[in-house]
Amino acid sequence: MYLIRGQNNIDLYRERFPDVSLCATIGNFDGLHLGHKTILKSIKNQALERGAKTIVFFTEPHASEYFAKKNNSLEDSPPRISPWREKVKLLDEEGIDFGFFLKFNDSLRSMSPEDFIENILGSMNLVSLKVGDDFRFGANRAGDYKFLKSWGKNNMIDISNTPTYKLDGRRVSSSWIRESLLASNFNLASSLLGRPYTFSGKVVGGQKLGRTIGVPTANLWIPKQKLPISGVYAVTCALDGNLLSGIANMGTRPTVDGTKPVLEVHIFDFNENIYGKRIEVEFKHKIRDEKKFKDLNLLKSQIQKDISTAKELLKKDYDQKL
Repeated sequence: MYLIRGQNNIDLYRERFPDVSLCATIGNFDGLHLGHKTILKSIKNQALERGAKTIVFFTEPHASEYFAKKNNSLEDSPPRISPWREKVKLLDEEGIDFGFFLKFNDSLRSMSPEDFIENILGSMNLVSLKVGDDFRFGANRAGDYKFLKSWGKNNMIDISNTPTYKLDGRRVSSSWIRESLLASNFNLASSLLGRPYTFSGKVVGGQKLGRTIGVPTANLWIPKQKLPISGVYAVTCALDGNLLSGIANMGTRPTVDGTKPVLEVHIFDFNENIYGKRIEVEFKHKIRDEKKFKDLNLLKSQIQKDISTAKELLKKDYDQKL
């Protein structure tokens, strides 16, 4: 997938792909769930019919994250299902040809619907645009489907919307997925996403505290945005083409007076140097909430119990697949 990084790179894109017709959609696409995939499938079918390519316009950060940061209240923003790098990877795996990264900032927030169309949508060779049935855009969210439909009619661009995708009578949405993850209902989250919930990150250096208590961990870099998980989990890890079992802690590590969120993964029966490598962690079961222990010996004792619990849960998962 060719990624267009913001408005400043539109001219470069047009120089490289001057005659490409595009079937488009636009949104935040956090998590790229089944509702999003319905839209992507539709624009891919349109592109096949028209001999065109597909493009997805997506915004980063989420509007709520932007306003929370602006008000110094990032804790009030919704947890992020997947960081933007993961979003790009998922769009690429869906077979999308072009991604247009729109940075949500003061300029984009204050842009009128008319200017948004002229400066962004109108600058691309669109033949169709499909949006969700609740899509709004432009300053004060003044632009809507009716507005787009009128613009499309005047410019011979097919504008259509996608009916709400429902599961068990409820609209599939990023907020529902966040709810299920916060409740550690990973089976439901998987059903809504159309795949297991995972987090992938690069292994970075840490305090190496785990080694001192006999439980070495891989610290994964996490984005500044909140993740919809917190506590101790039984996990599986994809690393270098291998699937490994382990236990993970997502939190601030209060026992050692930590303040910043860290994702630590202890892989069972594993002792290799993997700094700089990427691990994809699938969260299978929540074992407990994070808590502060009086000393490291108590923490070590609890971790050993957590490891035993995790191994039992993961073995039960394995046995059920046989």
